Amino acid sequence: MTEADGGLAIAGWRCAACAYPSCQPVLACPACSGAVQLPRFSPAGEGFASTCLRVRVPGYAPPFAMAYVVLDQGPRILVHTPGEQPVRPGTRVVITGVSAQGDPVASAASAADGAR
Repeated sequence: MTEADGGLAIAGWRCAACAYPSCQPVLACPACSGAVQLPRFSPAGEGFASTCLRVRVPGYAPPFAMAYVVLDQGPRILVHTPGEQPVRPGTRVVITGVSAQGDPVASAASAADGAR
């Protein structure tokens, strides 16, 4: 994540040929082997799937919720969400920061964040 114009942006890679987006470092497009560019993706997106983990995971205190978010301008990424209530699929979310472990943290978007 980076600061862009006073807000957060997600650093990533996008294929110059087919526009395939990725948040994972790639040397060439995994879809078509084309050259990649280094865009910044919007931190806003839509929840795709989520869950609440109630088992011990090293470095995390259960219970905690996680979700896959499809960014508006980019790839699908895994984020942590506040509390233990999973985000419903289709919910507008915005990435608000990074956890102590370095993971993206997102919460439900408000009207000011561009919720639909």
